[in-house]
Amino acid sequence: MNALENVQAHLTEFSKKFDDFSREYNQSVHHFSQLERVIDDYSKFITDRGNKEAWERLEREELGDLNPLVSDLRRKSALCVAIMEKYRAIKLQDGKAEITDYFKNIEACIEKEFGSFQVASDSKVILVGSGAFPMTPLLIAKRTGAEVVGIDIDEEALQLGRKVVEKLGNDLNIRLEKTLIENLAFAQEATHIIFSSTVEIKYELLDQLHALTNEDVVVAMRYGNGFKSLFNYPMQEVDENKWKMVDDILRPDDVFDIALYKKV
Repeated sequence: MNALENVQAHLTEFSKKFDDFSREYNQSVHHFSQLERVIDDYSKFITDRGNKEAWERLEREELGDLNPLVSDLRRKSALCVAIMEKYRAIKLQDGKAEITDYFKNIEACIEKEFGSFQVASDSKVILVGSGAFPMTPLLIAKRTGAEVVGIDIDEEALQLGRKVVEKLGNDLNIRLEKTLIENLAFAQEATHIIFSSTVEIKYELLDQLHALTNEDVVVAMRYGNGFKSLFNYPMQEVDENKWKMVDDILRPDDVFDIALYKKV
């Protein structure tokens, strides 16, 4: 089996496993260990440079339309990451707080999030797509003392996330809300906004935020182009009359990259 066939075979297998785990989720932790291994393996697969090179050859040689495969795996992997966060939150309530390779990679990314636009104790931060295990709000609030608001539209994830914050950061200035960003008054005060890489409509929301935020706000858009788009929604063009990209933080060893935007 050559490199191209190997990549295609692995992606087909990952797709099948993601299907199986999404069907089997029943608000228990019976399949946590198995899903954990699959997500960790997928993270390593996406950050492997040899796999990236093979994928780029697939794109150049145009061996069929790759867009359906990309969209399919992105959607399925995002769903399974959300499920794994729920598993981890449930296990935390039972006193078992493990950290997987995937979460270690995410936490490493958080360290580099804003480049030179650092979060400070007087910052006000929003995370769009906080999920069931809100690592970003916890890490930012713990290390900087900033006020952090996480929003999500998944009620189960929100309830689990609140329990995680209560257990790991009860003394921190964090709150999680189920709301649309246009209804979040805190957006007017925000100094920093982070978009999860698995939020599909993040660029639509960025466009809306122009009218809702102050002039100095910095937006960190987590994204993945090319091979990384199998695990993340990619970068899109922005209205050049509203936003400009001031930095593009490329992290070859991380599962997503980060584009920083400020108002024009």
